[in-house]
Amino acid sequence: MIYIGVDLGGTNIAVGLVDEEGKILLKGSTPTLLERGPEPIIQDMGKLALELLEKGGYTIDDVASIGVGVPGVTNPETGVISFCTNLRWHNVPLTEILSKIIDKPIYIENDATVAALAESVAGVSKGLKNSIFLTLGTGVGGGIIIDGKIYAGTHHVGSELGHMTINVEGIRCTCGNVGCWEQYSSATALIRMGREAAEANPDCLIAKLVGGDLSKIEAKTVIDAAREKDPVAEKVYAKYIYYLAMGIVALINAFDPELFALGGGVSKAGDFLLEPLREEVKKYIFYKDLPYARIELAALGNDAGIIGAAMLGK
Repeated sequence: MIYIGVDLGGTNIAVGLVDEEGKILLKGSTPTLLERGPEPIIQDMGKLALELLEKGGYTIDDVASIGVGVPGVTNPETGVISFCTNLRWHNVPLTEILSKIIDKPIYIENDATVAALAESVAGVSKGLKNSIFLTLGTGVGGGIIIDGKIYAGTHHVGSELGHMTINVEGIRCTCGNVGCWEQYSSATALIRMGREAAEANPDCLIAKLVGGDLSKIEAKTVIDAAREKDPVAEKVYAKYIYYLAMGIVALINAFDPELFALGGGVSKAGDFLLEPLREEVKKYIFYKDLPYARIELAALGNDAGIIGAAMLGK
C-alpha cells in the first residue's frame, strides 16, 4: 500500500506518494493561491493527488490513506482546521471537503508535528522512542514524539513550543502574550536583534554586509558576520544561542527526550549553530551526571512535511 502526504503552505501545496518506509515515490506541487478561499485549495490537493496516482501507474485501491500537514491548529478527531492565521482560515472542515474527491481515510495534523513524525520514521530520530522537532524560522514550531507516537495534548495544541514563556517581562508576541520563546529564538528574532545592534553600531559588519540598508538584514546576515568574528555580531549570536538553549533545557526538564532535531532556516548554519548550542545547554542542564538529549540537525528538509503527513495514516 502507499500513502498520500499533503504539505499545505501559504505559497504552495506539495503532494507526494509515500511507501511504507517513508520513502517518497513521486511528488508534485501547485500554487496555493490563498485569495480563492479554502474549498478550491482543498479541491486542488485532491486533484493533484489523483494526477500523481495516474502518473505513477497507481489506482485509488493502492492508497491506504491520505494525510495533510497544516500550518495551524487542527482537530484530528473532527477533521476541522480550528484556525490558521497564515492562511486566514477558521473552522474549515478539511476532511469533509477532501473526502468528496478521495474516498479514503483522511488524517490532519499541525505541520511541525508531522515534520517531527517524519524525522522519527525516516530521518535523524529514526528508531528512537522519544524526540522533539524544532523548526527555527519565522516562528519556533515544535513537534513532540513520545513512545513513537505524536503527542499533541488533550486539546491538540500541546506542541506550541514557540509560545512557552521564557521572559515574563519580555517582548510582546504576535499571539498577544509577552516573552514567548519564538520572540527570542526564531529567525525573525535573530533578524530583529541584528537590526537593533546595527542601528546602535552602524560601522559593524552586519550593516556593511547589507550596504547600510538595515531592512535587508536576514538571519544569515547576522550568522555570516558572526562567522567573520565581528564583535557586534558575535554578541548578538551568543545572545540568540543563550535563549535557544534556555528553551531546550526547559523541554529537557519537562520531557527528557532522546534527541532534538533542528530544522528551519537558522539550522542551515550547521555546526556553527550546533557546537555553541550544545555547550550552552550543557551549562544549564539540571542533572549534571546523567545522559541527556542529543541535539542534531533534521535530515529530511522540505520533504518532511509530505512524509510526516503521509505517515499519519500508518
